[in-house]
Amino acid sequence: MAGTVAAVNVAANLAEVRRRIAEACREVGRDPAEVTLIAVSKAQPQERIVAALEAGQRVFGENYVQEAARRWPELRQRYPGVELHMIGSLQSNKAADAVALFDLIQTVDRERLARRLARAMERLGRRLPVMVEVNTGEEPQKAGIAPREVDGFVRLCRETYGLEVVGLMAIPPVGEDVALHTALLRKLAARNGLRAVSIGMSEDFEVAVRFGATHVRVGTAIFGPRPPKPQPGSGSEPGSGS
Repeated sequence: MAGTVAAVNVAANLAEVRRRIAEACREVGRDPAEVTLIAVSKAQPQERIVAALEAGQRVFGENYVQEAARRWPELRQRYPGVELHMIGSLQSNKAADAVALFDLIQTVDRERLARRLARAMERLGRRLPVMVEVNTGEEPQKAGIAPREVDGFVRLCRETYGLEVVGLMAIPPVGEDVALHTALLRKLAARNGLRAVSIGMSEDFEVAVRFGATHVRVGTAIFGPRPPKPQPGSGSEPGSGS
């Protein structure tokens, strides 16, 4: 395993991903500063995460509450300015843990979770921004609000539960053109007065940027393949960033 970790030049990969984001922005007349790169550290060895931190990366995405809780408190002390996003599906009973640990939760997708998050924020005295996860492909096996229900759900989160909804997030169906899903997500966001559009992963982030993504979730293009290991049972599912 040590040889595999050493073989990945995280700093060089990170620089290349940033270059590609900047180039995609230039192609459509966008300012690269408009795009937030979220380094997806799910199941990656600690050495690779530290290498990204040493290279200046400060925004990270985690899928699992327990994995993030093991990793990030110590790293935050060593590297000030870390911003941690929850990008995995979140069980309602993990809401308080997520509020205590993360800086932004991207996967609010049902009323029960919105209610639990609101209560946890009030109890802990932390008001976190959130995004609503949209199932743009309306896939029955996936989490997320159907596009036709987004307006009502955003209003519910804001007016009933007082959540600070700042954007929308989506995981398009495998094999489909991310451009179409980005355009849809951007339209839904604009209709609800939301600036943030989180979509695009290792294989398609440049296209997503060209079509208006403000946040891209990139894992393997930065850190290399994840070492095989059992998935922790922590209240979230894989697939929110790669």
